Amino acid sequence: EVQVVESGGGLVQAGGSLRLSCATSGFTFGDWSIGWFRQAPGKEREGVSCISSSDGTTYYADSVRGRFTISRDNAKNTVYLQMNSLKPEDTAVYHCAAPVVVPGCYTIPGDYWGQGTQVTVSS
Repeated sequence: EVQVVESGGGLVQAGGSLRLSCATSGFTFGDWSIGWFRQAPGKEREGVSCISSSDGTTYYADSVRGRFTISRDNAKNTVYLQMNSLKPEDTAVYHCAAPVVVPGCYTIPGDYWGQGTQVTVSS
């Protein structure tokens, strides 16, 4: 059974940092590209960042490029999203999904999602 579990969200002041973790199991971790997506109330879901399985190619949304860094630890079957210089507009529920399409950062039918972790950035 494939499982995707996010953690690391919380409340932080603008300018602060958080690191999200996406722990996975039930599939060969090195075979799948994995991504982070977010959705704020009243807004469409946005692909934040994705990382490929093959060569570590990364994708970042324009809104987070230069502030967020995605990485994967194949030994721990975990993907991380380091978020620095957080802004109030980063407030959303952040979900991890696998597999995804890289380059770009696209979901596919039948992919697996975690329950999400709330990130709230106060001004």
